[in-house]
Amino acid sequence: MEQRDTAKFRNKLSKRIISTPGAAAKHSFFYMQEIGWLKADELASSHRQSLDSFLFVAVISGCGELSYENETFAVSAGECFFVDCRVPHSYRCSPDDPWEIMFVHFNGSTSEQYYEYFLTQSKNIFRSSSFDRIVSTITELIRINEFCDQNTEVLTSKSIVDLLTLALTVSSDEKRYDTKLRLKLASVHTYINEHFNEELSLEGLASKFYISKYYLTREYKKIYGTTIFQHIITARINYCKELLRFSDKSVEEIAHLCGFNDQSYFTRQFKKVENMTCVAYRKTWRR
Repeated sequence: MEQRDTAKFRNKLSKRIISTPGAAAKHSFFYMQEIGWLKADELASSHRQSLDSFLFVAVISGCGELSYENETFAVSAGECFFVDCRVPHSYRCSPDDPWEIMFVHFNGSTSEQYYEYFLTQSKNIFRSSSFDRIVSTITELIRINEFCDQNTEVLTSKSIVDLLTLALTVSSDEKRYDTKLRLKLASVHTYINEHFNEELSLEGLASKFYISKYYLTREYKKIYGTTIFQHIITARINYCKELLRFSDKSVEEIAHLCGFNDQSYFTRQFKKVENMTCVAYRKTWRR
């Protein structure tokens, strides 16, 4: 493992807390390895590789650059970056406009899975409309770890989840999607929720809402994180589960009420989603 940091800090408000997690935290929680709020006085840089850690940085002011996976990116105030420290990387502040950053090194639990999912939704460097909440969450993490007690590791894990949730729900969508498109897609979404048990098709929805079916397919998934087809299936399965639990209707009747004309297709879809048959689901939830 190679690691090198060089930095000078502007004032005594800069903080750096290094933590050693207990066995329970390592086994079950997200745990913090290092956290800080740094105001660099002049050129400050970090170079790392093969470090078993994930790093989240929020740039409060100033600017700098991140080198990651053979590319170098400019990073400015109001932006964040999230990287896997096992991959060789470096970052440094600008000598002309040194940055102020808040950072968290963490690991544990499903950190790798969160990170992999994050990359399917965003890039390593991103700008979020929830930037103030990100800063508040890191501030809370610092506070929790300044005064340790028996709840520190549990609260730290919870705050890391909050931070990851904010990263995973990056909302620069306001810039990417105009209001008119958002309203139209919201109308499609609402219509599906209200008519899921009727005959629905992509072509029919595109025609009803005056939008290209290819554009509808692409933009709907970007905003709602699922395909239109999968949302219809999910809505039907949810209603099916309600009827299985709170009615005495047969599986055949329920299939029809949920919008499935083919009972065998319905039972296959239900088992695929729930990993059990409709009858088994009804018995399990009626015990």
